Amino acid sequence: MVLEIEKAIKTLEKGGVIIYPSDTIWALGCDATNQNAINKIYKIKNRNKSIPFICLMRDYKMIQKYASINKSIINILKKFKEPTTVVYDKAQNLKTYSDSIGIRIPKESFCNNLLNKFKKPIISTSANKSGDVFPIYFKDINSSILEQVDFTVNLRTNEKLDKASKIIRISKDNSIITLRS
Repeated sequence: MVLEIEKAIKTLEKGGVIIYPSDTIWALGCDATNQNAINKIYKIKNRNKSIPFICLMRDYKMIQKYASINKSIINILKKFKEPTTVVYDKAQNLKTYSDSIGIRIPKESFCNNLLNKFKKPIISTSANKSGDVFPIYFKDINSSILEQVDFTVNLRTNEKLDKASKIIRISKDNSIITLRS
């Protein structure tokens, strides 16, 4: 795993795009602070730039650097056992085409190690064209997607990764609105 993390970080630092096993599904990823890399993912996915990507972040301290967050929300978020993405109304210090941003703290060793060593948020979006079904197994990833990325993480390639994250938004009164369950 260490070698795969090192290769992935070198790719991310150069503005490249990776395919990796996220904590939920096979994902395309890049440095969430690099506009050129983000644009490359939009192109690979043929996705409208008005639809923001999810970012993986290593901890709440990192979230506070990139999103306007009420500290009381942290206690709410810690209650979720399954992978949960939270949509925040205001992104900051990130290259986005939208004011809002979806953020998730993964509970999976590869993603956690990658985030800890990279020290920046990483885009996490399904490894498919927009509108297509996301691939459950690595072998299901379309060859046109594979040809356009700069590095493919060679871990968990035979595992079934089929659980998209729950997506919620926290309203101004701290109530939870489920956008995807």
